[in-house]
Amino acid sequence: MRNQGSIKILAVDDHPLIRAGLVSFLATEPGLDVVGEAGNGEEALERYRDLRPDIVLMDLSMPVMDGLSATKAILDEFPDARVIVLTTYDGDEDIHRALDAGASGYLLKDMVAADVLNVIRTVHVGRRGIPPAVAAKLAEHTPRIPLTPRETEVLSLVANGLSNAEVAAQIGRTEGTVKVHLKNILQKLDASDRTEAVTTALRRGFIRLG
Repeated sequence: MRNQGSIKILAVDDHPLIRAGLVSFLATEPGLDVVGEAGNGEEALERYRDLRPDIVLMDLSMPVMDGLSATKAILDEFPDARVIVLTTYDGDEDIHRALDAGASGYLLKDMVAADVLNVIRTVHVGRRGIPPAVAAKLAEHTPRIPLTPRETEVLSLVANGLSNAEVAAQIGRTEGTVKVHLKNILQKLDASDRTEAVTTALRRGFIRLG
C-alpha cells in the first residue's frame, strides 16, 4: 500500500537492469515511492501525463527521444515538473545543457546513495539539487564559454576523421571558413591543436562520437 505522503518518483532509463537496480534501491528508502518506469523519453512523457509524479529521474542517452528532449517536453507541458538528470555523463557542458533544459538537479550514476537521496529531497522542496562533485565540475570552467552550433558541427566532423576540405564540403562553406572556426574552437577550449580540441570536447561533453 502506498504512503500518500511519500515522494512519488518516475524512473527513466533505457537499460532495464540499471532501472531495476535504481527502483530496488529507492524502494528501501522511507518516504520514497517509485510509481512508474519508462525506457525512453517518449514513454517518460506519457507516463508523466498518467502519473504526475513529484520527481522524474531522467537518463540522458536513450533511444526514440533522449533525456534532454524529454525534459524539455515534460516542462513545456507541465512547467512545475521537477526533473533530476541521472547519468554517466560528467562533462561540465553536459551539466549546463541539462540545467538549461530545465532540470532541477544533476546526479551521476556512480554517486553514493547519500548524494542521490539528498538531491531527491532537495529538489522535492523546490531547491536546485547540485551535489558537490557536480558543482566542482562547473566551477572548473567558469565563466562558461560555449561553442556555437556551427563550431560544434565542425568539431564533430573533425572528431569523425574529416579533413578541413571535407568539413568545408559537408557544411557548404570554404576551407578558409573552416579554418576560422577551428581557430575559434582551439581558443575557446584552450587547446593547442585539433586532436587536443577533440579530446577536450569529448571529455567536457561538447560533442559525442557516433
